[in-house]
Amino acid sequence: MKNKEIKILLSAPRGFCAGVERAIEIVEKSIKKYGAPVYVRHEIVHNKFVVDDLKMKGAIFVEELEEIQDRSRPVIFSAHGVPKQIPDDAKNYKMSYIDATCPLVSKVHREAENLNKAGYHIILIGHQNHPEVVGTMGQLPNESIDLIQNEDEAKNYKTKVDKKIAFVTQTTLSVDDTKEIIKILKKKFPKIREPFKEDICYATTNRQMAVKNIAKMCDIFFVIGSRNSSNSVRLVEVAKKSGCANSQLIHSKSIIPYEEIKNSNTIGISSGASAPEILVKNFIHNLKNRFTVTINEVEIIKENVIFKVPKKLN
Repeated sequence: MKNKEIKILLSAPRGFCAGVERAIEIVEKSIKKYGAPVYVRHEIVHNKFVVDDLKMKGAIFVEELEEIQDRSRPVIFSAHGVPKQIPDDAKNYKMSYIDATCPLVSKVHREAENLNKAGYHIILIGHQNHPEVVGTMGQLPNESIDLIQNEDEAKNYKTKVDKKIAFVTQTTLSVDDTKEIIKILKKKFPKIREPFKEDICYATTNRQMAVKNIAKMCDIFFVIGSRNSSNSVRLVEVAKKSGCANSQLIHSKSIIPYEEIKNSNTIGISSGASAPEILVKNFIHNLKNRFTVTINEVEIIKENVIFKVPKKLN
């Protein structure tokens, strides 16, 4: 019996962004320069494959600095950014640290600080407990920043202070959802100050646009990425909203739904900004073992952003 024929629409750009590439490079270069082990506070990026690979090379992952046994070893802060207190704690422990915070997240940190200094009360649009949100909120005194997660919270938000108001956003949100929240806030606070330049990062925007572009043509859509990766989870939501109701996240523990695939003609595939391309290749390889596959890569924009690693690692 002839294998079922399946068409794959491969979304591009997908996978690693410049911030993720830089963060991984910082860990690898640190191991090369200082020897193993080096410590990393929180997963350097949200992907099990990447984290396991770096563990094998000599990285030890911890959630808090207190867990670090040997304080003579360097510690790296993850791409998501950290509260201000963390570098201070590292100094108190006399630990040397390397900050792998994505430059686009650092931009939001500086923005929030500058607005705070200029007398604004700040609203952060983002998801509670996501490390990036914890890091951004941790740049400022508690009472000077509030978190809004969705449209309902925006509608019900009441400011407790008599101050000018500004907003910043998490970099990995859904562009469309954020737009709606901002609309509500602008209606509520006509003078609210917005960022000069969009906070949602170029890679998040590009990956979402690429998925939107092909989702309506797909019977089923797969996003390769981790469950705790905000941008990967958003891509699944975007695919669903853009016309492919059956959109799923493929993570390290996923079982590939071959029966569903067998009943489909066109499959969409993308990957989150912290998912290496090898995971996409492996997924397609598994499909090729069972089906006759044709692949059409649909690229909407070329990315050429590069973020340099700190000078001391070169």
